[in-house]
Amino acid sequence: MGLKCGIIGLTNVGKSMIFNCFSNTKAEVTNFSFSTDKSNLGTVQVPDPRLQALYDIQPSERIIQTVMDIMDLPGLAKGSAQGEGIGNKFLGDLRNNDAVIHVLRCFDDANLPHIEGSVNPVRDKEIVDFELIVKDLESIDKKLDKVTRAAKTGDKDAKRGQEILTKYKTHLENFQPARTLETDESEKDYVKDLFLLTTKPVLYVCNVDDASAATGNKYTKAVQDALKNEKAEIIIIAAKLESDIAELDNEDERLEFLADAGLSEPGVNKLIRAAYKLLDLETFFTVGVKEIRAWTIYRGSTAPEAAGVIHSDLQRGFIRAEVIKYDDYIALRSEVKCKEAGKLKLEGKTYVVQDGDLLNIRFNV
Repeated sequence: MGLKCGIIGLTNVGKSMIFNCFSNTKAEVTNFSFSTDKSNLGTVQVPDPRLQALYDIQPSERIIQTVMDIMDLPGLAKGSAQGEGIGNKFLGDLRNNDAVIHVLRCFDDANLPHIEGSVNPVRDKEIVDFELIVKDLESIDKKLDKVTRAAKTGDKDAKRGQEILTKYKTHLENFQPARTLETDESEKDYVKDLFLLTTKPVLYVCNVDDASAATGNKYTKAVQDALKNEKAEIIIIAAKLESDIAELDNEDERLEFLADAGLSEPGVNKLIRAAYKLLDLETFFTVGVKEIRAWTIYRGSTAPEAAGVIHSDLQRGFIRAEVIKYDDYIALRSEVKCKEAGKLKLEGKTYVVQDGDLLNIRFNV
């Protein structure tokens, strides 16, 4: 669907190591600040245990997972909004992402110096927030200057725009990200062309040492306390441990490695699913002997829109959708039994597809 999550954070917090754990594209990982000046884009398969559960009922020739794009952006530093380090490149690439994975360093390592001289993830978050807010203020001020000149001529639309931009400007000047400002859809639409960096939804990742993978530590506790009033998810990941696990080819060895760390699955799996949700995406399934496949839709998509994800002809000639709820299919264990139990529903063009729905599209072109 062309949606991307950008991984951001200060330099040397473990962004690239996390990216390499789940991406088909490998990024350079070093102990030197500003050692990379480019963003890395990778395609990630979204882990979904429901696919295997469907296969156990209906064996198929192949299973196809849904995918999403992840971008690992160069490390940020103080002054990035003014072009320090590789700031302009960082901020430019970030504008092209739809959501943000903000990695915070929550581990001590004498061999990996922190750019600010000490480990303090709350301070690091505030540094990044400040740089993004400064850049957004710059964008707001440029547009506000143009709109203000137009408003002086009596342009009513410009006056309304001036009010909206001033509202955003005041909020940002109070060091609050734009996503926390209470606005209606018309106000959001007015600033959409600015691609404000702080309007993007954020998922926070606390990168910890191996021993803290299951329980967290004093640093993750500080992050949780600092973010208690924000509607943001926090995930704890030991990037070095995840990297070691990702290098293992044997599934049994991976499971043993995870069990020793007190984990039931790789932390990056949780991260990918959380990022998928952050992008406001959901999954529906098609099930058959040829393939079992997960498809990506926006939350709130109608049945014809979901059909269009499979093929444009299905949307154009949509007649109806045969819908079985995932839980019903798992409980009754066949399409025939679902139909006999009245669990197969015929839905029309206004039906809003729910996460996990099994769809069979009827169409005529």
